[in-house]
Amino acid sequence: MIVAGEASADLHAAKVIREAKALDPDLSFFGVGGETMVKEGCEILIPAEELSVMGLVEVLGHFPVIWRAFQRLKKILHSSEAPDVLVLLDMPDFNLRLANEAKKAGVPVLYFISPQVWAWRQGRVKKIASVVDRLATIFPFEPLYYKGLDIDVEYVGHPLLDEVQVACERQGYLNALGIDPSLPVVGLFPGSRRSELRYNLDTLVQSAQAIQRERPEVSFLLPVAPTLAEEHFEQTLGGLDLPVTLVRRDIYDAINACDAILTVSGTVTLQIALVGTPMAICYKMAPLSYAIGRRLVRVSHIGLANVVAGRGVVREFIQDQATPEALAGEVEKILLDEEYNGEMRRGLAEIKDRMGEPGCSERVALMASEMSRQSAPGRA
Repeated sequence: MIVAGEASADLHAAKVIREAKALDPDLSFFGVGGETMVKEGCEILIPAEELSVMGLVEVLGHFPVIWRAFQRLKKILHSSEAPDVLVLLDMPDFNLRLANEAKKAGVPVLYFISPQVWAWRQGRVKKIASVVDRLATIFPFEPLYYKGLDIDVEYVGHPLLDEVQVACERQGYLNALGIDPSLPVVGLFPGSRRSELRYNLDTLVQSAQAIQRERPEVSFLLPVAPTLAEEHFEQTLGGLDLPVTLVRRDIYDAINACDAILTVSGTVTLQIALVGTPMAICYKMAPLSYAIGRRLVRVSHIGLANVVAGRGVVREFIQDQATPEALAGEVEKILLDEEYNGEMRRGLAEIKDRMGEPGCSERVALMASEMSRQSAPGRA
């Protein structure tokens, strides 16, 4: 059983499934995920978008759906159809409860993309150690938090290094979309969760309008995550005289085609950093969720690109700071100030260097295969 509750986790899980099947063709996978996992032969019992929610207020509003999903998976873990191993990706509030059920049922647990204990709720390390058998961390500093605890922790590198690839050069990509490559292109990256769209999409679109008022020659690209439908964007974009092109795939080609990007925080900031396109981070959430988060989170930056860098390589505009005027001004600076642009690109290159070596997916796949065979001796 594998549980990947949002778009980036779906992508990472699919890579692990592919590598695991190459190592052990007898392995089969089922659980929670998206279209990318389906393409690798995973049986999806619960679509990822049903669980893809961030923020306390947002989760409470979506609780009945999340609870039903949890109960369905719990029932399987305690049944004769229980898996040989449970593989969990991110989503700690849901997945740690599921890991606890797996522990009760005697199903070994592999946790990949571990909870961000370095950012908040560091006390969770003891809980994690009590319900997780093996932990695959994606940042080199994470194993230190589990020192002295009874858990097998291995730094496997970052999964994005296995997938980053620009397949189409900028001019050809934009020509295929009917966009003039000689003119500036700005990316609007609103995230993969409906809750992110709810609080950030309007601000990104208003920022684009502010940019266009000053520079009418600018075009915009907006990637649509596999977990979202295009109708999620129609209400906001419909009827606007704004040159926005929705793109469904090839996220790295889209990043490479942009001269600057306005993005939400999270994994996408690392994807952008690996390509090297200058960006600004915009993030809003429900006011109550933000107020609670400010008291709990203990990091100076929320964008993962800045977290990896250990400094503010790109500017972050959070909650009330994320105004269309401020975001448009930052994009203008990226587009027009060559020294500022070059300094940011150098910082993004440093982030890429800090992220380790490729091979993460294969390492995690090997861990899953080993655990499955140990759990099912008849297959060994």
